[in-house]
Amino acid sequence: MAKTLVIGANGFIGSHLVEALADDGHTVTAFDRFSGGTTTFATGAAKVVAGEFLSRSDLEEAVTGQDAVFHLLSTTTPATAENDPTLDIRTNVAQTVELLEACVHAGVGHFYFASTGGAIYGPQDKTSYSETDRALPISPYGIGKLAIEHYLSYFRTRHGLASTSLRISNPFGTRQRVNRRQGLIPIALRQIALGLPVVQFGDGSMIRDYVYVEDLVRMIIPLVDRTTEHTLYNLGSGVGSSITEVFDSLRRVTGVDFDIEIRETPATFVDSVVLDTKRYSDEFGSPTLTSLDAGVAATYADIRTQLAGA
Repeated sequence: MAKTLVIGANGFIGSHLVEALADDGHTVTAFDRFSGGTTTFATGAAKVVAGEFLSRSDLEEAVTGQDAVFHLLSTTTPATAENDPTLDIRTNVAQTVELLEACVHAGVGHFYFASTGGAIYGPQDKTSYSETDRALPISPYGIGKLAIEHYLSYFRTRHGLASTSLRISNPFGTRQRVNRRQGLIPIALRQIALGLPVVQFGDGSMIRDYVYVEDLVRMIIPLVDRTTEHTLYNLGSGVGSSITEVFDSLRRVTGVDFDIEIRETPATFVDSVVLDTKRYSDEFGSPTLTSLDAGVAATYADIRTQLAGA
């Protein structure tokens, strides 16, 4: 079993991954700011390390003695990166390079990076995207993720740091913070819970690949337990759902016939992104996936709990 470090451990995906790694028998160190003074993950097996991602010394201390490092923290969202592209460069990109340098100096065995499958391929009018397709992002968020993937390649070549990029589709689920304003499903469910209109960009035909967070972390665990054939994997459901189809699910689950506020689609949004996950399933088998309605139901219950405690 490996000594693992999860950076962004108190976040949405990170908290679920901490639990999954611990359940799989790995030693887990959970690194985050923990600014609220509490942990969002349930396991008591993880060592909690409070630190700042933007502090080189905090990162150097955290990676010391680790076999594997999972980098799931992002200082921006697609929206904030769009509003200030230099912020993404100065924080996410530059600091990840410092993190990679720290991993090299600490002798870390493997680095796992949470990239994006939803923004990195760009508008190419394909029914689905595989890892062999060109990455042509048109948003600062996607451009930053691709830049980091290229730095991973550099560090593999120059320093021998093994790494894997995880191009994750559109994750949703419990512990997705409602105040972060990222992701169609949690944003819409928050609006519904508050009795407010739900924003729809365009005519409702925009398609995305939605994956429930617990399914996602179950896909990640096998990558740690064995030597992999590739350095890049698409992780998603492999199924596309339009905004209209998602809203139909929200109505079924919540029982609310909510109002819709239609807005113009931003120029950097692409019409359709569905991930081809055949590379993963060929190597690890097809994952068991939670249905959209079941995932929405769990997410809605969690959001209502969050709002009640706010």
